[in-house]
Amino acid sequence: MSQRIWTLFLMRNKEFYRDKGSLMWNILFPFLIIVSFNMIFNNDQNLYKVGVVDTINDGTSALDNKPVFFLETKFIDFVSFHSIEEGLDKLKHHRIDFLIRPASKQYWVNTPSPKGYIVEKLLAASFTNKQSGFEKQLIVGKKISYTEWLFPGILAMNTMFSSLFGVGYVIVRYRKNGVLKRLSMAPTKTYEFLIAQILSRMFIILLSTIIVYFGCVVLYGFKCNGSLLNLLVVFSLGLFSLISLGLLIAARSSSEEFAGGILNLISLPMMFLSEVWFSLEGANPWVIYVSKIFPLAHLVDASRKIMNDGAGLAEIKYHITALIIMSFLFLTIGSFLFRWQKT
Repeated sequence: MSQRIWTLFLMRNKEFYRDKGSLMWNILFPFLIIVSFNMIFNNDQNLYKVGVVDTINDGTSALDNKPVFFLETKFIDFVSFHSIEEGLDKLKHHRIDFLIRPASKQYWVNTPSPKGYIVEKLLAASFTNKQSGFEKQLIVGKKISYTEWLFPGILAMNTMFSSLFGVGYVIVRYRKNGVLKRLSMAPTKTYEFLIAQILSRMFIILLSTIIVYFGCVVLYGFKCNGSLLNLLVVFSLGLFSLISLGLLIAARSSSEEFAGGILNLISLPMMFLSEVWFSLEGANPWVIYVSKIFPLAHLVDASRKIMNDGAGLAEIKYHITALIIMSFLFLTIGSFLFRWQKT
């Protein structure tokens, strides 16, 4: 059995290597995104997010206090927090652009954030003769640049597309071209074929991701504040879950067009709701809940906590557990539904 898996593993790798365009795109695409955002990230969003510590000693809301003109500014999304610690954590990780506490006339701004600088100027411009100025407070701890916050999301997004389309689309093409029909006549069991597909794709994507990671480290000096081994574990779990999802989608379909539509239908919402590009802070609660059903959301959040905060596996056990459960469900259902031939 192990020899047959190894043979299928090598066959799949050779097929991928021969497609030079796909191989180069998997490596170049993340580089292009990082280079682009490093140059133009100042204009990535039009909406500012300002955190307001809104609980004061008498239990009233600080949103009802001054400065009225600033709190009524258009195109600013005000997000309420019940503690300064919670707001500062969001501010350091670019989930909000600015933090204000009207009750004590204090504000915090992440210095590397250009949007935070603009909001600070808007606050100063909102003062009237009857209002005293706010006092700027220092942020304790390491500040994270936007590209450092973005980097784990770009790596995760690239693995998502490579996993879904590299497995799901390929298996549908195999079924359409009769490759699966011929393999079904060989002494190969279903689970052997699926295991070979998963291992092959994981090997390819992990290798290309490692190349991209160290390439960006050399170019931009990105650092992983946590363990690289922990990061590898998280990406491996995330890859396994995403590849299993791709197998589930391709379990029965023999139409490349249909499979491509389903893959896009899943991948695009997953990308936008997993905080790859921007934070969902301040969004409707149901949006946050929906985002947690996607494996990409757990992969992005866990990898950011490791790379930006130096978190250990115990601190991200929720994400690890979610990825394991999702992988088991996707793979189990996909194996049950899998068919070698067109139905």
